[in-house]
Amino acid sequence: MWSLRTTSLLSLLVSAIPTVFADTCSELSATTDIQVASPVTPSYTDEQLEYWSSTCSALKPSCIIFPNTAAEVAAVLRILSTNNERFAVKSGGHSPNNYFASVDGGPLISTQNLDHVILDPATGIVDIGPGNRLDGLAKKLQGTGWTFVGGRIGNTGVGGLILGGGLSYMSAQYGWSASSVIEYEIVLANGTITTASSSHNPDLFVALKGGGNNFGVVTNYKCQAHPQGDVYGGNLIFLRSPETDRKILKAVRDFTEYNTDDRAAVIVTAERTNVNLVDSWILFLFYDGPVVPPGTFDNFTSIGPITNTLRVQTYAELMAGSNWVVLKGFVVQIGTETIPLPSAANFEEVLLDGIHAHWRNVSGSTLLVPGIVASIAYQPFPKRIALAAKQRGEDLIDADGDADRMIIEMNYAFLLQSDYELMEGKMMETYGGFRERVLRWQAEGKLQETFLPVFMNYGFYRQDYWGRLKPEKRALAQEVAESVDPQGMFRTRTGGWKP
Repeated sequence: MWSLRTTSLLSLLVSAIPTVFADTCSELSATTDIQVASPVTPSYTDEQLEYWSSTCSALKPSCIIFPNTAAEVAAVLRILSTNNERFAVKSGGHSPNNYFASVDGGPLISTQNLDHVILDPATGIVDIGPGNRLDGLAKKLQGTGWTFVGGRIGNTGVGGLILGGGLSYMSAQYGWSASSVIEYEIVLANGTITTASSSHNPDLFVALKGGGNNFGVVTNYKCQAHPQGDVYGGNLIFLRSPETDRKILKAVRDFTEYNTDDRAAVIVTAERTNVNLVDSWILFLFYDGPVVPPGTFDNFTSIGPITNTLRVQTYAELMAGSNWVVLKGFVVQIGTETIPLPSAANFEEVLLDGIHAHWRNVSGSTLLVPGIVASIAYQPFPKRIALAAKQRGEDLIDADGDADRMIIEMNYAFLLQSDYELMEGKMMETYGGFRERVLRWQAEGKLQETFLPVFMNYGFYRQDYWGRLKPEKRALAQEVAESVDPQGMFRTRTGGWKP
Protein backbone atom coordinates (compact mmCIF):
# COMPACT_ATOMS: atom_id res chain seq x y z
CA MET A 1 0.00 0.00 0.00
CA TRP A 2 2.79 2.40 0.93
CA SER A 3 4.51 1.52 -2.37
CA LEU A 4 1.33 2.23 -4.37
CA ARG A 5 0.77 5.56 -2.62
CA THR A 6 4.40 6.53 -3.19
CA THR A 7 4.08 5.66 -6.86
CA SER A 8 0.91 7.72 -7.11
CA LEU A 9 2.62 10.67 -5.43
CA LEU A 10 5.59 10.42 -7.79
CA SER A 11 3.22 10.25 -10.78
CA LEU A 12 1.50 13.40 -9.55
CA LEU A 13 4.80 15.21 -9.20
CA VAL A 14 5.97 14.14 -12.62
CA SER A 15 2.70 15.13 -14.26
CA ALA A 16 2.95 18.56 -12.64
CA ILE A 17 6.35 19.31 -14.18
CA PRO A 18 5.00 20.36 -17.61
CA THR A 19 2.58 22.74 -15.89
CA VAL A 20 5.44 24.46 -14.09
CA PHE A 21 7.48 24.83 -17.25
CA ALA A 22 4.42 25.89 -19.26
CA ASP A 23 4.59 29.26 -17.48
CA THR A 24 6.62 31.26 -20.00
CA CYS A 25 6.51 34.39 -17.87
CA SER A 26 8.05 32.71 -14.81
CA GLU A 27 10.68 30.87 -16.81
CA LEU A 28 11.80 34.02 -18.62
CA SER A 29 12.00 35.94 -15.35
CA ALA A 30 14.01 33.17 -13.70
CA THR A 31 16.43 32.38 -16.52
CA THR A 32 16.91 35.55 -18.63
CA ASP A 33 17.36 39.31 -18.35
CA ILE A 34 14.48 39.97 -20.74
CA GLN A 35 12.01 42.52 -19.39
CA VAL A 36 8.84 40.78 -18.21
CA ALA A 37 6.05 42.95 -16.83
CA SER A 38 3.48 41.47 -14.48
CA PRO A 39 -0.11 42.73 -14.22
CA VAL A 40 0.74 44.94 -11.22
CA THR A 41 3.44 46.97 -12.98
CA PRO A 42 3.03 50.38 -14.70
CA SER A 43 4.61 49.14 -17.94
CA TYR A 44 1.98 46.38 -18.15
CA THR A 45 -0.85 48.86 -17.60
CA ASP A 46 0.53 51.38 -20.09
CA GLU A 47 0.99 48.78 -22.81
CA GLN A 48 -2.52 47.41 -22.30
CA LEU A 49 -3.94 50.87 -22.95
CA GLU A 50 -2.23 51.00 -26.34
CA TYR A 51 -4.96 49.31 -28.34
CA TRP A 52 -7.43 50.87 -30.74
CA SER A 53 -10.27 48.82 -29.25
CA SER A 54 -11.10 48.61 -25.56
CA THR A 55 -12.08 44.95 -26.03
CA CYS A 56 -8.42 44.18 -26.75
CA SER A 57 -7.37 46.12 -23.65
CA ALA A 58 -9.87 44.09 -21.62
CA LEU A 59 -8.07 40.85 -22.46
CA LYS A 60 -5.45 40.26 -19.75
CA PRO A 61 -2.17 38.59 -20.70
CA SER A 62 -0.39 36.66 -17.99
CA CYS A 63 2.57 38.98 -18.53
CA ILE A 64 3.91 41.34 -21.18
CA ILE A 65 7.37 40.61 -22.57
CA PHE A 66 9.49 43.45 -23.96
CA PRO A 67 12.38 42.00 -26.01
CA ASN A 68 15.10 44.38 -27.19
CA THR A 69 16.69 42.21 -29.89
CA ALA A 70 15.94 39.38 -32.27
CA ALA A 71 17.98 37.11 -29.99
CA GLU A 72 15.65 37.92 -27.09
CA VAL A 73 12.61 37.22 -29.28
CA ALA A 74 14.23 33.89 -30.15
CA ALA A 75 14.66 33.06 -26.46
CA VAL A 76 10.96 33.76 -25.86
CA LEU A 77 9.84 31.58 -28.75
CA ARG A 78 12.10 28.72 -27.72
CA ILE A 79 10.37 28.62 -24.35
CA LEU A 80 6.93 28.94 -25.93
CA SER A 81 7.75 26.02 -28.23
CA THR A 82 8.08 23.74 -25.17
CA ASN A 83 4.57 24.43 -23.85
CA ASN A 84 1.04 24.92 -25.09
CA GLU A 85 0.26 28.46 -23.91
CA ARG A 86 -1.68 30.81 -26.13
CA PHE A 87 0.20 34.02 -26.89
CA ALA A 88 0.11 37.12 -29.04
CA VAL A 89 2.58 39.46 -30.72
CA LYS A 90 1.86 43.18 -30.77
CA SER A 91 3.25 45.98 -32.91
CA GLY A 92 0.96 49.02 -32.68
CA GLY A 93 -2.19 47.29 -31.43
CA HIS A 94 -4.28 48.84 -34.19
CA SER A 95 -6.08 45.61 -35.10
CA PRO A 96 -9.40 45.76 -33.22
CA ASN A 97 -9.98 42.03 -33.73
CA ASN A 98 -9.68 40.30 -30.38
CA TYR A 99 -6.71 37.89 -30.13
CA PHE A 100 -5.03 39.10 -33.34
CA ALA A 101 -2.54 41.18 -31.30
CA SER A 102 -3.99 40.54 -27.86
CA VAL A 103 -4.34 37.54 -25.57
CA ASP A 104 -6.17 36.50 -22.43
CA GLY A 105 -4.25 34.40 -19.92
CA GLY A 106 -1.08 33.88 -21.95
CA PRO A 107 2.04 35.96 -22.62
CA LEU A 108 1.98 39.02 -24.86
CA ILE A 109 5.15 39.84 -26.79
CA SER A 110 5.33 43.60 -27.26
CA THR A 111 7.74 44.81 -29.93
CA GLN A 112 7.74 48.41 -28.69
CA ASN A 113 11.47 48.31 -27.83
CA LEU A 114 12.31 47.15 -31.36
CA ASP A 115 11.84 50.71 -32.59
CA HIS A 116 15.07 51.26 -34.49
CA VAL A 117 15.17 53.26 -37.74
CA ILE A 118 18.56 53.01 -39.47
CA LEU A 119 18.82 54.86 -42.79
CA ASP A 120 21.54 54.75 -45.42
CA PRO A 121 21.18 58.32 -46.72
CA ALA A 122 23.02 57.49 -49.93
CA THR A 123 20.73 54.66 -51.06
CA GLY A 124 17.54 55.25 -49.10
CA ILE A 125 17.62 51.72 -47.73
CA VAL A 126 16.22 51.79 -44.22
CA ASP A 127 16.00 49.17 -41.47
CA ILE A 128 12.77 49.56 -39.51
CA GLY A 129 11.79 47.80 -36.32
CA PRO A 130 8.20 46.58 -35.77
CA GLY A 131 7.91 48.70 -32.61
CA ASN A 132 7.60 51.88 -34.68
CA ARG A 133 4.34 53.64 -35.37
CA LEU A 134 3.94 55.62 -38.57
CA ASP A 135 3.99 59.05 -36.94
CA GLY A 136 7.18 58.24 -35.03
CA LEU A 137 8.78 56.72 -38.12
CA ALA A 138 7.94 59.78 -40.22
CA LYS A 139 9.39 62.03 -37.51
CA LYS A 140 12.65 60.02 -37.43
CA LEU A 141 12.97 60.27 -41.22
CA GLN A 142 11.98 63.94 -41.37
CA GLY A 143 14.70 66.05 -42.94
CA THR A 144 16.52 63.11 -44.54
CA GLY A 145 14.84 63.51 -47.92
CA TRP A 146 13.46 59.97 -47.69
CA THR A 147 10.15 58.47 -46.61
CA PHE A 148 8.55 55.10 -46.00
CA VAL A 149 5.47 54.01 -47.94
CA GLY A 150 3.25 53.86 -44.88
CA GLY A 151 -0.44 54.03 -44.12
CA ARG A 152 -2.54 57.10 -43.50
CA ILE A 153 -3.05 57.17 -39.71
CA GLY A 154 0.02 58.04 -37.64
CA ASN A 155 -0.85 55.78 -34.69
CA THR A 156 -0.72 52.67 -36.90
CA GLY A 157 1.98 50.12 -36.07
CA VAL A 158 4.51 49.20 -38.74
CA GLY A 159 4.32 45.44 -38.16
CA GLY A 160 0.62 44.90 -38.68
CA LEU A 161 0.55 47.35 -41.58
CA ILE A 162 3.25 45.63 -43.64
CA LEU A 163 2.23 42.05 -42.87
CA GLY A 164 -1.28 42.89 -44.09
CA GLY A 165 0.01 44.53 -47.26
CA GLY A 166 -0.42 48.20 -46.39
CA LEU A 167 -2.39 50.73 -48.44
CA SER A 168 -0.65 54.10 -48.67
CA TYR A 169 -1.20 57.56 -50.07
CA MET A 170 1.80 56.65 -52.24
CA SER A 171 0.55 53.25 -53.41
CA ALA A 172 -0.12 54.39 -56.98
CA GLN A 173 3.58 55.26 -57.18
CA TYR A 174 5.13 52.41 -55.23
CA GLY A 175 2.53 49.69 -54.59
CA TRP A 176 1.70 48.31 -51.14
CA SER A 177 3.79 49.13 -48.09
CA ALA A 178 5.04 45.55 -48.33
CA SER A 179 6.13 46.18 -51.92
CA SER A 180 9.01 48.31 -50.63
CA VAL A 181 10.39 45.57 -48.37
CA ILE A 182 13.76 44.24 -49.57
CA GLU A 183 14.35 41.78 -46.74
CA TYR A 184 12.63 40.54 -43.60
CA GLU A 185 14.49 39.41 -40.50
CA ILE A 186 12.24 36.86 -38.85
CA VAL A 187 12.37 34.61 -35.80
CA LEU A 188 10.73 31.25 -36.50
CA ALA A 189 8.71 29.19 -34.04
CA ASN A 190 11.73 27.10 -32.99
CA GLY A 191 13.79 30.20 -32.19
CA THR A 192 15.80 30.22 -35.42
CA ILE A 193 16.67 33.71 -36.67
CA THR A 194 16.70 33.94 -40.45
CA THR A 195 15.98 36.31 -43.32
CA ALA A 196 13.64 36.27 -46.28
CA SER A 197 14.27 38.10 -49.53
CA SER A 198 13.90 37.53 -53.25
CA SER A 199 17.11 35.47 -53.18
CA HIS A 200 16.95 33.81 -49.74
CA ASN A 201 13.81 31.96 -48.62
CA PRO A 202 11.91 33.49 -51.58
CA ASP A 203 8.62 31.69 -50.86
CA LEU A 204 8.64 32.98 -47.29
CA PHE A 205 9.41 36.43 -48.69
CA VAL A 206 6.25 36.32 -50.79
CA ALA A 207 4.15 34.83 -47.98
CA LEU A 208 5.08 37.66 -45.62
CA LYS A 209 3.57 40.18 -48.05
CA GLY A 210 -0.04 39.86 -47.03
CA GLY A 211 0.29 36.70 -44.95
CA GLY A 212 -0.19 38.20 -41.51
CA ASN A 213 1.22 36.61 -38.35
CA ASN A 214 1.41 33.00 -39.54
CA PHE A 215 5.14 32.46 -40.03
CA GLY A 216 7.08 33.90 -37.11
CA VAL A 217 7.95 37.22 -35.50
CA VAL A 218 9.46 39.78 -37.87
CA THR A 219 12.11 41.79 -36.03
CA ASN A 220 13.36 43.97 -38.88
CA TYR A 221 11.98 45.29 -42.16
CA LYS A 222 14.69 46.34 -44.61
CA CYS A 223 12.89 48.66 -46.99
CA GLN A 224 13.59 50.87 -49.94
CA ALA A 225 12.63 54.37 -48.90
CA HIS A 226 11.62 56.91 -51.53
CA PRO A 227 12.45 60.60 -52.08
CA GLN A 228 10.31 62.90 -49.95
CA GLY A 229 10.01 66.64 -49.47
CA ASP A 230 7.07 68.71 -48.29
CA VAL A 231 3.59 67.45 -49.15
CA TYR A 232 0.16 68.99 -49.58
CA GLY A 233 -2.70 67.55 -47.61
CA GLY A 234 -5.42 67.85 -45.04
CA ASN A 235 -9.18 67.50 -44.76
CA LEU A 236 -12.34 68.80 -46.36
CA ILE A 237 -15.49 68.59 -44.24
CA PHE A 238 -19.03 68.74 -45.66
CA LEU A 239 -22.45 68.66 -44.04
CA ARG A 240 -24.36 65.69 -45.31
CA SER A 241 -27.33 66.02 -47.64
CA PRO A 242 -28.68 63.74 -50.40
CA GLU A 243 -27.20 66.05 -53.02
CA THR A 244 -23.83 66.12 -51.26
CA ASP A 245 -23.88 62.32 -51.15
CA ARG A 246 -24.37 62.22 -54.90
CA LYS A 247 -21.68 64.81 -55.70
CA ILE A 248 -19.02 63.31 -53.44
CA LEU A 249 -19.60 59.73 -54.56
CA LYS A 250 -19.47 60.81 -58.19
CA ALA A 251 -16.26 62.75 -57.50
CA VAL A 252 -14.46 59.78 -55.94
CA ARG A 253 -15.71 57.43 -58.67
CA ASP A 254 -14.44 59.79 -61.38
CA PHE A 255 -11.13 60.36 -59.57
CA THR A 256 -10.52 56.61 -59.39
CA GLU A 257 -11.02 56.23 -63.13
CA TYR A 258 -9.59 59.42 -64.58
CA ASN A 259 -6.80 60.61 -62.30
CA THR A 260 -3.45 60.05 -64.03
CA ASP A 261 -1.24 61.75 -61.44
CA ASP A 262 0.14 59.02 -59.21
CA ARG A 263 1.19 61.60 -56.63
CA ALA A 264 -2.44 62.43 -55.85
CA ALA A 265 -4.59 60.37 -53.48
CA VAL A 266 -7.90 60.70 -51.65
CA ILE A 267 -9.92 58.91 -48.98
CA VAL A 268 -13.60 59.79 -48.88
CA THR A 269 -15.39 59.07 -45.58
CA ALA A 270 -18.93 59.53 -44.34
CA GLU A 271 -19.42 59.80 -40.58
CA ARG A 272 -22.53 59.76 -38.41
CA THR A 273 -23.03 59.66 -34.66
CA ASN A 274 -25.77 60.16 -32.08
CA VAL A 275 -23.62 62.83 -30.40
CA ASN A 276 -25.12 66.15 -31.53
CA LEU A 277 -26.62 64.20 -34.46
CA VAL A 278 -23.45 64.68 -36.51
CA ASP A 279 -23.90 63.52 -40.12
CA SER A 280 -21.05 64.61 -42.34
CA TRP A 281 -18.42 63.82 -44.93
CA ILE A 282 -14.72 64.06 -44.09
CA LEU A 283 -12.33 63.84 -47.01
CA PHE A 284 -8.58 63.20 -46.76
CA LEU A 285 -6.62 64.68 -49.68
CA PHE A 286 -2.91 64.15 -50.33
CA TYR A 287 -0.40 65.26 -52.92
CA ASP A 288 3.20 64.05 -52.82
CA GLY A 289 4.77 67.45 -53.31
CA PRO A 290 4.18 71.07 -52.31
CA VAL A 291 2.67 72.24 -55.62
CA VAL A 292 -0.55 70.64 -56.80
CA PRO A 293 -1.24 70.81 -60.55
CA PRO A 294 -4.37 72.88 -61.27
CA GLY A 295 -7.58 70.88 -61.34
CA THR A 296 -6.27 67.83 -59.47
CA PHE A 297 -8.81 68.03 -56.64
CA ASP A 298 -11.39 70.38 -58.19
CA ASN A 299 -14.11 67.72 -58.23
CA PHE A 300 -13.95 67.72 -54.42
CA THR A 301 -13.19 71.34 -53.51
CA SER A 302 -15.89 72.66 -55.86
CA ILE A 303 -18.62 70.90 -53.85
CA GLY A 304 -18.26 73.52 -51.12
CA PRO A 305 -16.76 72.23 -47.86
CA ILE A 306 -17.57 73.95 -44.60
CA THR A 307 -13.99 73.31 -43.42
CA ASN A 308 -10.80 73.16 -45.47
CA THR A 309 -7.49 72.35 -43.72
CA LEU A 310 -5.46 71.65 -46.87
CA ARG A 311 -1.96 73.09 -46.71
CA VAL A 312 1.68 72.47 -47.48
CA GLN A 313 3.34 70.61 -44.60
CA THR A 314 5.94 68.00 -43.80
CA TYR A 315 4.98 64.36 -44.11
CA ALA A 316 5.66 63.98 -40.38
CA GLU A 317 3.17 66.77 -39.64
CA LEU A 318 0.58 65.12 -41.88
CA MET A 319 1.00 61.79 -40.07
CA ALA A 320 0.82 63.35 -36.60
CA GLY A 321 -2.22 65.37 -37.62
CA SER A 322 -4.24 62.27 -38.52
CA ASN A 323 -4.40 60.70 -35.06
CA TRP A 324 -7.65 62.44 -34.15
CA VAL A 325 -9.46 59.56 -35.87
CA VAL A 326 -8.36 57.11 -33.14
CA LEU A 327 -11.09 57.10 -30.46
CA LYS A 328 -9.48 56.09 -27.18
CA GLY A 329 -11.63 54.03 -24.81
CA PHE A 330 -14.09 52.91 -27.48
CA VAL A 331 -14.93 49.44 -28.71
CA VAL A 332 -13.94 49.38 -32.38
CA GLN A 333 -14.99 47.03 -35.16
CA ILE A 334 -13.60 47.36 -38.68
CA GLY A 335 -14.70 45.47 -41.79
CA THR A 336 -14.08 45.79 -45.50
CA GLU A 337 -15.19 44.91 -48.98
CA THR A 338 -13.56 45.31 -52.38
CA ILE A 339 -15.80 46.25 -55.30
CA PRO A 340 -15.26 46.83 -59.01
CA LEU A 341 -15.48 50.49 -59.93
CA PRO A 342 -18.93 51.17 -61.39
CA SER A 343 -19.17 52.93 -64.72
CA ALA A 344 -20.31 56.53 -64.94
CA ALA A 345 -23.61 55.27 -66.32
CA ASN A 346 -24.50 53.08 -63.35
CA PHE A 347 -22.65 54.78 -60.49
CA GLU A 348 -25.92 56.01 -58.96
CA GLU A 349 -27.45 52.54 -58.90
CA VAL A 350 -24.30 50.95 -57.51
CA LEU A 351 -22.64 53.53 -55.26
CA LEU A 352 -25.42 55.96 -54.33
CA ASP A 353 -28.62 53.88 -54.26
CA GLY A 354 -26.85 50.58 -53.59
CA ILE A 355 -23.71 50.63 -51.45
CA HIS A 356 -24.16 53.95 -49.70
CA ALA A 357 -27.89 53.58 -49.14
CA HIS A 358 -27.34 50.15 -47.62
CA TRP A 359 -24.71 51.57 -45.26
CA ARG A 360 -27.03 54.39 -44.24
CA ASN A 361 -29.86 51.94 -43.57
CA VAL A 362 -27.75 49.65 -41.38
CA SER A 363 -25.83 52.42 -39.61
CA GLY A 364 -29.10 54.28 -39.03
CA SER A 365 -30.37 51.30 -37.05
CA THR A 366 -27.40 51.66 -34.64
CA LEU A 367 -27.93 55.28 -33.64
CA LEU A 368 -29.40 54.40 -30.24
CA VAL A 369 -26.24 52.49 -29.28
CA PRO A 370 -24.38 54.56 -26.63
CA GLY A 371 -21.50 56.55 -28.10
CA ILE A 372 -21.94 55.15 -31.60
CA VAL A 373 -19.73 56.55 -34.35
CA ALA A 374 -20.39 54.88 -37.69
CA SER A 375 -18.21 55.57 -40.70
CA ILE A 376 -17.57 54.32 -44.21
CA ALA A 377 -14.50 55.07 -46.31
CA TYR A 378 -14.34 54.86 -50.08
CA GLN A 379 -10.73 54.34 -51.11
CA PRO A 380 -9.68 54.34 -54.76
CA PHE A 381 -7.93 51.15 -55.87
CA PRO A 382 -7.07 52.03 -59.47
CA LYS A 383 -5.25 49.67 -61.82
CA ARG A 384 -2.05 51.61 -61.19
CA ILE A 385 -1.77 50.34 -57.58
CA ALA A 386 -1.91 46.72 -58.70
CA LEU A 387 0.59 47.36 -61.50
CA ALA A 388 2.96 49.28 -59.21
CA ALA A 389 2.89 46.39 -56.72
CA LYS A 390 3.57 43.78 -59.42
CA GLN A 391 6.51 45.80 -60.73
CA ARG A 392 8.14 45.45 -57.32
CA GLY A 393 7.69 41.73 -56.90
CA GLU A 394 5.23 39.00 -56.05
CA ASP A 395 2.88 39.20 -53.05
CA LEU A 396 -0.06 37.21 -51.72
CA ILE A 397 -2.63 39.88 -52.63
CA ASP A 398 -1.71 39.46 -56.30
CA ALA A 399 -4.25 41.98 -57.57
CA ASP A 400 -4.60 42.09 -61.34
CA GLY A 401 -4.17 45.31 -63.28
CA ASP A 402 -7.25 44.57 -65.37
CA ALA A 403 -9.77 46.68 -63.49
CA ASP A 404 -10.23 49.75 -61.35
CA ARG A 405 -11.65 48.96 -57.94
CA MET A 406 -12.56 50.53 -54.63
CA ILE A 407 -11.60 49.28 -51.18
CA ILE A 408 -14.41 50.08 -48.79
CA GLU A 409 -13.73 50.26 -45.08
CA MET A 410 -16.58 50.35 -42.57
CA ASN A 411 -16.06 51.20 -38.94
CA TYR A 412 -18.34 51.03 -35.91
CA ALA A 413 -17.07 52.53 -32.66
CA PHE A 414 -19.17 52.50 -29.47
CA LEU A 415 -18.75 52.74 -25.71
CA LEU A 416 -20.10 49.58 -24.09
CA GLN A 417 -18.47 46.19 -24.49
CA SER A 418 -21.86 44.66 -23.75
CA ASP A 419 -22.97 45.91 -27.18
CA TYR A 420 -20.28 43.91 -29.00
CA GLU A 421 -22.53 41.04 -30.10
CA LEU A 422 -25.23 43.43 -31.34
CA MET A 423 -22.71 45.47 -33.31
CA GLU A 424 -21.01 42.35 -34.65
CA GLY A 425 -24.32 41.50 -36.27
CA LYS A 426 -24.55 45.00 -37.72
CA MET A 427 -21.02 44.78 -39.10
CA MET A 428 -21.76 41.45 -40.79
CA GLU A 429 -25.02 42.84 -42.15
CA THR A 430 -23.12 45.81 -43.59
CA TYR A 431 -20.32 44.05 -45.45
CA GLY A 432 -22.51 41.05 -46.24
CA GLY A 433 -25.02 43.33 -47.94
CA PHE A 434 -22.25 44.88 -50.01
CA ARG A 435 -21.03 41.48 -51.12
CA GLU A 436 -24.49 40.24 -52.05
CA ARG A 437 -25.12 43.33 -54.16
CA VAL A 438 -21.77 43.13 -55.94
CA LEU A 439 -22.32 39.49 -56.89
CA ARG A 440 -25.81 40.32 -58.19
CA TRP A 441 -24.59 43.29 -60.20
CA GLN A 442 -21.81 41.18 -61.68
CA ALA A 443 -24.33 38.50 -62.68
CA GLU A 444 -26.44 41.20 -64.31
CA GLY A 445 -23.46 42.58 -66.21
CA LYS A 446 -23.52 45.90 -64.35
CA LEU A 447 -20.12 45.40 -62.72
CA GLN A 448 -16.98 43.89 -64.17
CA GLU A 449 -16.08 40.32 -63.28
CA THR A 450 -12.68 40.63 -61.63
CA PHE A 451 -10.65 39.39 -58.68
CA LEU A 452 -11.86 41.02 -55.44
CA PRO A 453 -9.69 40.12 -52.43
CA VAL A 454 -10.50 41.03 -48.85
CA PHE A 455 -7.93 43.60 -47.76
CA MET A 456 -6.34 42.18 -44.60
CA ASN A 457 -5.62 45.47 -42.84
CA TYR A 458 -9.34 46.29 -42.70
CA GLY A 459 -10.82 42.81 -42.37
CA PHE A 460 -13.32 41.83 -39.68
CA TYR A 461 -12.34 38.58 -38.01
CA ARG A 462 -15.36 36.73 -39.44
CA GLN A 463 -14.44 37.59 -43.04
CA ASP A 464 -12.87 34.85 -45.15
CA TYR A 465 -9.50 36.42 -45.92
CA TRP A 466 -7.84 33.28 -47.27
CA GLY A 467 -10.88 32.11 -49.16
CA ARG A 468 -10.94 35.35 -51.11
CA LEU A 469 -7.30 35.08 -52.25
CA LYS A 470 -6.32 33.19 -55.38
CA PRO A 471 -6.12 29.43 -54.60
CA GLU A 472 -2.47 29.20 -55.62
CA LYS A 473 -1.55 31.99 -53.19
CA ARG A 474 -3.35 30.30 -50.33
CA ALA A 475 -1.59 27.05 -51.21
CA LEU A 476 1.77 28.83 -51.18
CA ALA A 477 1.06 30.30 -47.75
CA GLN A 478 0.01 26.88 -46.41
CA GLU A 479 3.18 25.24 -47.72
CA VAL A 480 5.38 27.95 -46.26
CA ALA A 481 3.62 27.87 -42.88
CA GLU A 482 4.01 24.10 -42.62
CA SER A 483 7.66 24.37 -43.62
CA VAL A 484 8.76 27.08 -41.18
CA ASP A 485 6.39 26.08 -38.35
CA PRO A 486 5.73 22.33 -38.67
CA GLN A 487 4.22 22.11 -35.17
CA GLY A 488 1.72 24.85 -36.06
CA MET A 489 2.54 27.12 -33.12
CA PHE A 490 1.53 30.30 -34.96
CA ARG A 491 -1.41 28.64 -36.67
CA THR A 492 -3.01 27.18 -33.53
CA ARG A 493 -1.90 29.23 -30.53
CA THR A 494 -2.31 32.84 -31.61
CA GLY A 495 -5.12 34.74 -33.33
CA GLY A 496 -5.49 35.97 -36.90
CA TRP A 497 -6.62 34.43 -40.18
CA LYS A 498 -5.03 31.02 -40.72
CA PRO A 499 -4.23 29.62 -44.18
